[in-house]
Amino acid sequence: MLTGIFVKILSIIFLIAVGIVLILGIGTLFKGGEASKKYSNKLMQLRVLLQFVAIVLLILFAYFFKN
Repeated sequence: MLTGIFVKILSIIFLIAVGIVLILGIGTLFKGGEASKKYSNKLMQLRVLLQFVAIVLLILFAYFFKN
């Protein structure tokens, strides 16, 4: 029971983190200027990394906690 709640909370945290980084990256991209050159690509790379980690975790959770 506690493990199921932990898995759900951790999954939601990772999905929210991906959404936040996506919004920050798009906002920086549209802002333009020096900030865009400096941070936009790095934020999008971070988003891809977070998406990968989130997907791997969701697959592992589904495999180990299938009830």
